Amino acid sequence: MSDDRDEENGFDTTIPESLLPYDSWIEDAYRGVMLRALDHVGREGLPDGHHFYITYRTDWPGVVLPNRLRAQYPHEITIVLQHQFWDLKVDEDAQTISVGLSFGGVGSTLVIPVDAVTAFADPHVRLALRFTPPETPVEEDEAPAASDLAAPADEAAEPVEEAPSSPQVVSLAAFRKKGSGPG
Repeated sequence: MSDDRDEENGFDTTIPESLLPYDSWIEDAYRGVMLRALDHVGREGLPDGHHFYITYRTDWPGVVLPNRLRAQYPHEITIVLQHQFWDLKVDEDAQTISVGLSFGGVGSTLVIPVDAVTAFADPHVRLALRFTPPETPVEEDEAPAASDLAAPADEAAEPVEEAPSSPQVVSLAAFRKKGSGPG
């Protein structure tokens, strides 16, 4: 019998090839954790100290994003849900997340298909999850029209929420790592 422990955490974390799709099941479970967190916050509000980073593909079918942001971020964007967001909703049937955010002082409602999300993090608890989107070709004509709330092209836009009045430094190092399992 071989030793299945490694020096870092005491267990071998690699999954050997299998006819059972464990990697896919684990990713589905992590997506479920993300959706439960977002649904909870949409109903109950964001607990003190917590904030979310959500990175998603802007070129994914079904993404609703103002044209000016799509032009600035044609492939991927990271949004921050912390102080100023509204109407956060998870639609389990449509498999979408929607949230209101302000970009350059103009309110917009974003619609994000769950499969478009490539990363989710809550730095308050050092939770960082990375997702692999299913292989789906994205064609130019599949991109949805911009939200009616889009701002004029000459207005400055930021891809994240407005920062609080006091300066904050947020490390994205943990955001780049895949979350670990229980234990």
